[in-house]
Amino acid sequence: KSGIGLGGWQTRNGIANGGLYKRPFNESFEQAPMYVAVFTYVGFAVGTIFGYMRDCIRTFGLEKCHHSAEREEQKDFVPLYQDFENFYTRNLYTRIRDNWNRPICSAPGPQFDLMERVSDDRNMTFRFTGRIIKNVINIGSYNYLGFAETEHNAMKRVGNELQKYGLGICSTRQEMGNLDKHVELENLLAEFLGVEAALVFGMGFATNSMNIPALVGKGCLILSDELNHTSLILGARLSGATIRVFKHNNVQSLEKLLRDAIVHGQPRSRRAWKKILILVEGIYSMEGSIVRLPEIVALKKRYKAYLYLDEEHSIGAVGRTGRGVVEYFGMDPDDIDVLMGTFTKSFGAVGGYIAGKKELVDYLRSHSHSATYANSVSPAVVEQIIRTIQCLMGLDGTTEGKIRVQQLEENTRYFRKRLHELGFIIYGNDDSPVVPLLLYMPGKLGAFARRMLEKKIGVVVVGFPATPIMESRARFCVSAAHTREMLDTVLNALDELGDVMNLKYSRNSRSSRPELYDEASFELED
Repeated sequence: KSGIGLGGWQTRNGIANGGLYKRPFNESFEQAPMYVAVFTYVGFAVGTIFGYMRDCIRTFGLEKCHHSAEREEQKDFVPLYQDFENFYTRNLYTRIRDNWNRPICSAPGPQFDLMERVSDDRNMTFRFTGRIIKNVINIGSYNYLGFAETEHNAMKRVGNELQKYGLGICSTRQEMGNLDKHVELENLLAEFLGVEAALVFGMGFATNSMNIPALVGKGCLILSDELNHTSLILGARLSGATIRVFKHNNVQSLEKLLRDAIVHGQPRSRRAWKKILILVEGIYSMEGSIVRLPEIVALKKRYKAYLYLDEEHSIGAVGRTGRGVVEYFGMDPDDIDVLMGTFTKSFGAVGGYIAGKKELVDYLRSHSHSATYANSVSPAVVEQIIRTIQCLMGLDGTTEGKIRVQQLEENTRYFRKRLHELGFIIYGNDDSPVVPLLLYMPGKLGAFARRMLEKKIGVVVVGFPATPIMESRARFCVSAAHTREMLDTVLNALDELGDVMNLKYSRNSRSSRPELYDEASFELED
């Protein structure tokens, strides 16, 4: 397995780096064999050629076009639809779109029920057969701790709050929507994270896209990881700040940008930047990698920058008690200037939060568009989050939360270890419950998902343009609710399909992701 180990034995230019990491840090980004790359590009080339041929046939009226197109009276207008996006949708996505948007008709727990649907016009439209596919293993949702459940005792508290407060509030927090439950949640969340204060929002995506513009603006510099989530990218663009991108999880690339920013300042004027904000994620949802937090914190202290940490996928999923990557690395939450996370994954709810110093939270209460204009979180949802946090903290009088966190860690390590043994190429950190399995060739995406569904296993497949052309994949998400039998069922199916579809590409080759550790010339400081 390729990767970098930073548990006390990794050195860079003779400088020991073990002091920053209190545990081994192992990640894998194995390179595909050359023939796989060749066939992948050939597959896209053939698909593109035949796509243009079919477009020509449609132009001459020999085949009816069922897709979005400009009306005849608008033919002289500037096109409303992007040509290449439409081309890709017409000729590739539509052929395999039966693998997405599948309607579920049960709680999305470790297993779910699926409504069967078929298409009579090559996936242009679908019709339901009336048949329910029961007990499909859910290996694709973000239900990391298994709190997306409908067990009566677990839901009793939520039901009581629903009866007391109703379903919605119909107002913002600053008007008539600030309930005692919201204050209770924010106080509990701040205690859980070990910070002074927290602020809760109704939508995870908006937590990033609406709060980053409130923190930085023109004359500020944002340094963003190249694989950051769209919400972070949108928030950075809306802020009006200058954006520069560093290589994924690469502290040398980040340090070079920080040094250049300090030395050269703003373009043309050469004035010092008002603020420098580093944007990173705890766990990257498409790569399964964990941020190199100790090194990035050391860098931001050295260069007097601010750090914005998105724990959307890491809060609840890693750390001894589920407190995210800060706990995972044994770090002080005060070292992170802005702690962001969502309740849509490990907590089985909706919404997001910003946590940190009280001054930060008070500022965002009055300056964040999401806090000022968005509707308050439903009280029933707030209660679900409160009961989940109390469970993780042991305040419910049980050890259920601790057991779930430990079970998730065991399931993650077992699932990743078995996939390596079977010969698949998987990305990410050994402790990340997000497990991307590389499929590469576009023709295998749809076939893989359909074959897995035939075995009553629901998977998520992702391809270009959501991933690079060479990195189409299936993304598995391990949950504490998965039993060992469920995981073995999935692994056995993968073992069989891996042989039938020739998916076992692993050769234990070196990583194709440049780490640049031989280029380091500085010593990180606490």
